[in-house]
Parts: sequence; structure tokens; C-alpha cells
Amino acid sequence: MTNTTIDKASFKGIVCGSRHLTHEQFQHNIRQAANGFKRMGVQPGDCVGIFMRNDIPFLTANHAANYVGAYGVPINWHLAGEELEYILKDCGARVIVIHADLWRRIHDAIPGEVQCLVVETPEDIRTAFGLEPDVCSVPEGVTDWQTWLDAEEPIAEPAQAGPSSMLYTSGTTGHPKGVRRVTLDQEGAAQMRDFRSRVYGCAPSARCMVPGPLYHSAPNGYSMQASKISDLLVIVPRFDAEGVLGLIEEYKLTAGIMVPIMFIRMLKLPETVRNRYDLSSLEFIIHAAAPCPADVKRRMIEWFGPVINEFYGSTESSAVVACNSEQALAKPGSVGKTVPEAEIRILDEEGNRLPPNTVGEIYSRFPLLDFTYHGKPEARAEIDRDGFITSGDMGYLDEDGFLFIADRVKDMVISGGVNIYPAEIESVLHNYPGIKDCAVFGIPDEEFGESVMAVVEAEGANGICVEEVKVYLREHLAGFKVPKTIEIGSDLPREDSGKIFKRRLRDKYWQEAGRKI
Repeated sequence: MTNTTIDKASFKGIVCGSRHLTHEQFQHNIRQAANGFKRMGVQPGDCVGIFMRNDIPFLTANHAANYVGAYGVPINWHLAGEELEYILKDCGARVIVIHADLWRRIHDAIPGEVQCLVVETPEDIRTAFGLEPDVCSVPEGVTDWQTWLDAEEPIAEPAQAGPSSMLYTSGTTGHPKGVRRVTLDQEGAAQMRDFRSRVYGCAPSARCMVPGPLYHSAPNGYSMQASKISDLLVIVPRFDAEGVLGLIEEYKLTAGIMVPIMFIRMLKLPETVRNRYDLSSLEFIIHAAAPCPADVKRRMIEWFGPVINEFYGSTESSAVVACNSEQALAKPGSVGKTVPEAEIRILDEEGNRLPPNTVGEIYSRFPLLDFTYHGKPEARAEIDRDGFITSGDMGYLDEDGFLFIADRVKDMVISGGVNIYPAEIESVLHNYPGIKDCAVFGIPDEEFGESVMAVVEAEGANGICVEEVKVYLREHLAGFKVPKTIEIGSDLPREDSGKIFKRRLRDKYWQEAGRKI
């Protein structure tokens, strides 16, 4: 379908850029792809790699793999050849579905036994990423996804029960690990649909939007459910602050999943631009993946209304804590209370439970979505205490059971024996006029072991005065938390999830010092 024939405000189906599929067309494609995967030898328990930007065929392939009892394995398309090769070999992928421009960049790294289905990189993605048309067509001699799909009859047998996506962790230490969930029976699948409808907002009749990368855990789970049961799913090829506001108005969107950096960038739009769009259709925006400064949350609620919701979790744990707008305003900085399906414990280094308002390592348990690391059960054991797992976050529960995140264990700075949490400092920096982005981390210090450093990026051409920033920080933070060193940077390296690649900023200082701690 083309835009000229579409009533966007009432359309039901799957949308990406100018392309619109009804639910019937989308399901037909899934059954065609499922039949094709089966004929390619994909068996229950096998894996189908997906190396793509946000696109409709991404979800078609993901659903089709699940249909035949296989795992869809979404892979971060930014990865280099060795990293892609490792994941494909580790999961034993039989097939990879890949955009044409990405295939050209990385095809030498695809193991010979992995069958390739190459998807033409569509105009919507070409425009969003500034790609040349000649790298986006399917090369001769490889299997064209659309030609392959059109030649398949829809699969006759019913869908297999249970398997979901197998996401690989980011691999900041060592190789990434595949999070392989237990297979859900019919009752368990129904419970998960209810859970995602309630906590994520991608419920039946919702009109949903996903501007984050589909290879990440939360956007993937959200989009897989929304594309199956919600009235509408709009897949955004690449986040654009004003563009997202336009989509909300055009499609009368009611729901979406975002990350805090998207909020920050939308709030930085001129007020005349922000007021240009009708956002009254919104009912439920969920965000996660990175800390959201309390002031940013408050300003978003004032602008969008009490529709801003948050969850806390990880690829391994799923969403174990949730927070609505009312709770966020009552408990600024909190990520919410434990969902009924999960349990939370705050433990010290010896594994003892800590009292309220005492910072420790966060452990969680979500029995319905238990998992193992693919081929690495020992790695699961390393993060497990009595069936509760940790992703390395520090935090505390207050007297009312609300969870507050302090920081990552690995991001915490210990300066002169005092624990300092960069997320707290970053939250203050984000409120400073003229700062577009920031990252706080620890660098070597001969006297204190570590000292706090901040890299800040200016909003415009006027720049930032470092001494004035330090004065501002001292007004809002204890003196020992104010970064000893502040540098002006540009284009801070961020993951699509919104998290900053602090390792890229931090490592050079530790390498120069000849130590890691």
C-alpha cells in the first residue's frame, strides 16, 4: 500500500516509513517465511539470525522463526565481522536475514554453512541513514528475500508453541552470551501477553510505536507482541525528535516504547515546535534501558500528561519493577515497585539481605521467564544467588518498597574509599542549560585511587564554561561528588538503547596508567 491510499489515523496493521501492511498481509508473509525456513532445514530449537535495521521483514523473520519452533536471534547491526561471526557460530544459526547494504559490509564474516536471505534496504532506511542507492539493492548471486518469499506457499500446519527471541548480551566483558528462555506452554504464553499488555502498554486495541532498535530486548519484545495483538505498530527506522511527534499526531498513536535520551532530545526542541503537534491520543508511553533524570521525567509528564511509565530490568531478568506517572512524581528518581510476577532482593557482598534505604547489589527473580545462557550454564551460575540473578546494578528499596538505582557496579567510582555513583552526577548535569549530553566515570588518581571525570557536550555554538559548570554542581551535590576533571567533548558514543559507551571514554586513561582498578 502507498501513503496516498492510507487513512493514517484509522489504519490497522504494520507500518514502516511509507510502507503499510494490513495484519492479514503481515500474517500471510509470516506463514510464507515459516514455510521457507522449514524447507531450508530450520528445525525446532534451531536459530535464525537477523542482522537488520528497523524494518518490517525484521519482524516477519522473527515471527516466522518462532512459528516453526526456532529462535529468532536479533543481532546488533553495528557489530564488526568477527563479532557477527562469533554469534552466528555460537548459536549455530542455519539462516541469516540481512539488509543488502549490511551484507556488502560484512558478508565475508558469515560462515559458509549459514544460508543468506538478503533484503533490499528500502528507501525509508536509505534516507534515514544517508545510504547510497547502489549499496542498497540485492547483489546478483545471492538469494533475494522478497523473491524467495513470493515463491513460498503459506505453511499449512499450526504454529509451534513457545520459543521467543534469543537476545545476545552486549558483551562489554568477554564474548556476548545468548539469553535462551524456557519454552512457554499455552498458559504461560497467555500470562506473558497479559504482563506485556499491562507493563509495556502494547495491549489489544493499542496503536503503538517503536523508535528504538528491534535488536534490543525491550523494543523486540514490545514489537513482537504489538505486531501480533495491537491494532497498529509503527516501526520507526531511526529516531528523530520532531519526526516522532509527527507520527503520534498522524497515526493517532496511543502507546510507544522509548528511552530517556529520546525524552531529553524532544524536550530540547523549541517550544514552538513542541506545541505544533497534537499528542492528545497518547495513553501509555513506557521507557527503560537507561536512568531517567527525575527532572526530565517530571517535564515529560507535564508535557505528555500522566502517560509516562517506566520499567526496570535487563535482557536476562525482563521487567521486574514498574512505575507510573503518579508514582514517579511522588517518589522522584524511583524506578517503581516490584511487579507481581517478580521478586527483588538487595544484597551485600556476602549475600545478606540489606534493610531499607541501604545501597547494595540488586537481585531479581521472574520465574515465568527463567533462562539459561546458550551453551554456558556456568555463566548463569556466576550471577545467581538462590535463584535470584543480578545484572550488576546497585540500588536500594525504600521503606515503601520503591526501588532506586544508584549505578552499575562497574560504573561506581571509589575515590578515597568513598562510593560515588556517576548516574547521580549525570542527572544534575543534564539539567544544566546548554549541555546536550554528558558522561561521568572514574579515572586513575595517585592519591585517591580514582577521581571523578565528566565529559560534556555543548548544545550549540556558544560553548560551555567548565568553571561555571563546577559552581552549578556544587550547588546541587556534595563537594566530593563534583568531578575533579571536566572536559568538553563532541559526539559522545551512545548505543541505540540510549546507554553511553563509557568504556570507550574511560579505557584510554586506565591504559595510560597501566592498571584497570
